[in-house]
Amino acid sequence: MSQVIALVDDDRNILTSVSIALQDEGFITRVYTDAASALKALADNPAELAVLDIKMPGMDGMELLRRLRESDGPAARMPAIFLTSKDDELDEALGLAMGADDYIAKPFSQRLLIARIRAILRRTEMTRGGPDALPDDPSSPPIERGRLLMDPARHRVTWDGRPVTLTVTEFLILEALAQRPGVVKSRNQLLDIAYQDDVYVDDRTIDSHIKRVRRKFRSVDPEFDAIETLYGVGYRFGEE
Repeated sequence: MSQVIALVDDDRNILTSVSIALQDEGFITRVYTDAASALKALADNPAELAVLDIKMPGMDGMELLRRLRESDGPAARMPAIFLTSKDDELDEALGLAMGADDYIAKPFSQRLLIARIRAILRRTEMTRGGPDALPDDPSSPPIERGRLLMDPARHRVTWDGRPVTLTVTEFLILEALAQRPGVVKSRNQLLDIAYQDDVYVDDRTIDSHIKRVRRKFRSVDPEFDAIETLYGVGYRFGEE
């Protein structure tokens, strides 16, 4: 059964070209030129994933995602990719802090967008296999590293008993580091883990994800320093 992708952008040219490209890849698309109409439609009938432009007149993409995340239905868990202004780190930080799964800066490659969509849909299915099926999966045992507890089966993370909400990509990066404390992972290794066959991602994307992971942990523990940077080499989870 084809998966449904929602596209929300006030630029009709982008909507048309991206919609055609996704349909050529076997997806079903639903397009919206404003956030208000998208909110009503997606709250009642969410897609498998939404691609949201941030800068739109009236309600912007971040406000749209905030309202969807606060809803009671399945739309609250719908994966989302933000389209941002090029090199706008504020957009990226705010968008991912609000629960977006990834971001792509305009102008963007349609091949990149499709690769990101496929990667997120794969990872979302892995983490949403159902509360009854996943907890006993022996391939996804909990990871305990000092004050860190990760439960891959339930996609839950706590630090010193307090919950930390991570996107799918952030979770995979932290999991890769926490599985082998003290072992350095290069940016390319983390890219392979987080994006698998998505060969179009710049390695600086890992730096952005690491910054956001640290920021989220420091919101519950200002002294958090478990993720160490080895400049010119990569990252590691500190041994306690």
